[in-house]
Amino acid sequence: MTIEARREKLEILGKFLGQFKMTGIEKANDIPHNDPYFELLKQKAEAAVHHNGWFTLENVLFSLENWSKALTSENLQKWLSGYDFKEVTPKRVGLVLAGNIPLVGFHDLISVLVSGHTALVKQSSNDTQLLPVIVDYLGAIAPEWKDSVEFISDSEGGASKMENYDAVIATGSNNTARYFEYYFKDKPSIIRKNRNSAAVLTGEESTEQLTALGEDIFRYYGLGCRNVSKLYVPEDYDFDAFFKAIYDWNPIMNQAKYSNNYDYNKAVYLMSLFKLLENGFLILKEDKGFGSPIATLFYERYSSLNAVKVELNIQKENIQCVVGKGILDTEVEFGQTQHPELWDYADNVDTLAFLTKKI
Repeated sequence: MTIEARREKLEILGKFLGQFKMTGIEKANDIPHNDPYFELLKQKAEAAVHHNGWFTLENVLFSLENWSKALTSENLQKWLSGYDFKEVTPKRVGLVLAGNIPLVGFHDLISVLVSGHTALVKQSSNDTQLLPVIVDYLGAIAPEWKDSVEFISDSEGGASKMENYDAVIATGSNNTARYFEYYFKDKPSIIRKNRNSAAVLTGEESTEQLTALGEDIFRYYGLGCRNVSKLYVPEDYDFDAFFKAIYDWNPIMNQAKYSNNYDYNKAVYLMSLFKLLENGFLILKEDKGFGSPIATLFYERYSSLNAVKVELNIQKENIQCVVGKGILDTEVEFGQTQHPELWDYADNVDTLAFLTKKI
């Protein structure tokens, strides 16, 4: 396929995924090859909830809807326009996907396909339901892609049994990244590690901005690398306005896994005599770290915004994105961390540049 044809197929995929919204699942009449894939994806969306206790139907639909909004003609043209696909030699690219949030590895997959390569995919055991259906749908609307994705099952040994590949994109924890770096040392690779996101508050935020920040903190229960897990606040910052603004997220305690983490972390902190702020569903702990546990948000007080900028620059290898208003050139608006654009690459590593120039 030409790059124009690949772009058009991804646009059709976006329309297909657009049938799945947080407001409801509704079948459209103008989607190519919609039968039987609509019903199959509907079934798998519900199956994903039973397969992984962290995957609520709301969050699964949030992910699908976000992808439908990303895969528009305008977005795809903007994303792909800066790359030269004409000289790309098709290769087999191994993908080792994470499973912390629904379809977290989907961007890597479409990057491989749109570049003209073949994908050898090892899914996380936590997220196995959705992607195969989407891949089958792509094969239906684009027969040229029918054999462009091969899945490796756990029974086949996972990443350690990945064979006949030319390059690798692997995502995992800091510990697994060391394994990946060793195992894939002889191949061109992108190895992703743990990352967290932060927000810089000045005390002048509106109620609307603080309410939107709740989305950055609580969506996916804080399990994503784009979830805010650390706040920087002025030395005299009063958290009352923040707690009031995020109060509508209190039903999150109805999720047993989240509430268990809340209770456990609170008990550990209290027994350790740490000073805490909490509102019944979120613990605030003053801490210089970034990777706060589930149901906990670290915060750090500052006397100078310049000092915060210096600290964020020092920690840039550990940070995915920063929420703020007028603080950094690369900041993300309040409430937008879980709405990345196609060109917002994980770990700030340009995946398409790697796939078009380095393999």
